[in-house]
Amino acid sequence: MQKTDRLTWRLALANLVAQIAIIVTGGAVRLTGSGLGCPEWPLCEPGSLIPREMSSIHPYVEFGNRLMSPVLLVITVALIWAFYRRPPMRSRPLRLKRLPWLVLAGIAVQAVIGGISVWTDLHSTIVGVHMLISLVLVAFSMYLMYRLASPDTRPQALLSSARRFLPWALAALITAVVVLGTVVTGAGPHSGDAEAGHIYDIDPVLAARLHAVSVWVFLAVVVLVAAVLFGRQRPDPRLSGARRAWWWVLAATVFNGAVGYVQHATGLPELLVGLHMLGSGLIVAATTWLCAALYYRPEHVGTTGETTVRERRDAHDVAIQHRH
Repeated sequence: MQKTDRLTWRLALANLVAQIAIIVTGGAVRLTGSGLGCPEWPLCEPGSLIPREMSSIHPYVEFGNRLMSPVLLVITVALIWAFYRRPPMRSRPLRLKRLPWLVLAGIAVQAVIGGISVWTDLHSTIVGVHMLISLVLVAFSMYLMYRLASPDTRPQALLSSARRFLPWALAALITAVVVLGTVVTGAGPHSGDAEAGHIYDIDPVLAARLHAVSVWVFLAVVVLVAAVLFGRQRPDPRLSGARRAWWWVLAATVFNGAVGYVQHATGLPELLVGLHMLGSGLIVAATTWLCAALYYRPEHVGTTGETTVRERRDAHDVAIQHRH
């Protein structure tokens, strides 16, 4: 593991956890019908930043979700500070230090999209985009953590040329899964507000079936990746991280798939829908980890830019395996 000071690592982990948490709190807003609990943005109510309505929990549920944005802002600003000011992060390359800035930009965009969703009375397209941006931020945050633990060298593909499509296929399929998932939610009964919410004018059963098909195709590619990772007679030690990530992808996919089928069979109870949204964040994080781990960043010796003898020997062995 690349040397990273403990505070920077904890801030990066806190950022990832908070990015997934805001998906859960956003789901709570939608599932409790609190989407317009704060009818204004950036204020909660006309003339007030905080809710003053005492007769309903909806303003407090919505305001609680809004409070996640400043929490994320504080964590990300602290992470940027750690990237630039704390040793040994100060010596890490500029391309790595750009990653928390991208997260910060995404948080700003997310806040604006949240405001637009209020202005448009929770139109499903805007709310769906709001969810998708959160999942993109989860992916960025997971990749940031992976890079913190990796050497600052050029990545090398661990798969043969005939198999290098696999991480790209995983990325494309998980994108299709989450996009179709937002369509299913947008066509269902949980619009975010009993009176103002807009839902898609499509068959929710058809949308759910298309979503399920995309999950099964994704799972088929996950199994194909397993055949590559675990099917070697002489395991490549550089694939150990990818093997760990694969188990997380499988666990998250099975968990969320089971929740999805149960919630569909039981009439979409709010608790299960919320768990399903949590699972979407976990799948995106695990898939990002797996895709990144299918590329290897070798350690350098000193400042010569040369790899160690063991790494060159491993690369030679992998090349022979690919030829056979």
